[in-house]
Amino acid sequence: MSTETDQTEKHTLSALVDNEPGVLARVIGLFSGRGYNIDSLTVTETSHEKHLSRITVVTEGTPMVIEQIKAQFSRLIPVHHVTDLTVKGRALERELALVKVAGKGDNRVEALRLAEAFRAQVVDASIDHFVFEITGKSGKIEQFIQLMKPLGLVEVARTGIAAISRGSEKMGE
Repeated sequence: MSTETDQTEKHTLSALVDNEPGVLARVIGLFSGRGYNIDSLTVTETSHEKHLSRITVVTEGTPMVIEQIKAQFSRLIPVHHVTDLTVKGRALERELALVKVAGKGDNRVEALRLAEAFRAQVVDASIDHFVFEITGKSGKIEQFIQLMKPLGLVEVARTGIAAISRGSEKMGE
């Protein structure tokens, strides 16, 4: 018998960590060691002076599993703070993708038309291919990729989700 608490939810977690070797390996070890999946993972330095980085992880699980992940993530050294942007609400989430499409004739024209509709930029082109750069919510990017498949989709490179909470407060406040 399934209850509401058995339903999985997707959550975006953001952590402020020391920017030092081995931190990412510990985070990945936490997830893989307990059988938790990572749907998206991005890491970047946010303060060179303070040697801090932000790790953004999108994961899925039951509410109980999400709470376990947050608790274990928060206990990792050198994690300073973990924020569940999904619970905090209305976070801004964006992703970037490079989408290579090969084609000629009508497919080429249609790919360009769709790229314009999705506000994708042409960053490389030849007589037989385009590489589009598209940014936005993951759903928008996924929709663009699906539309490019019949037009000659060759390859996709995605960054993963970058996310930040709305409002004036800094993470951890």
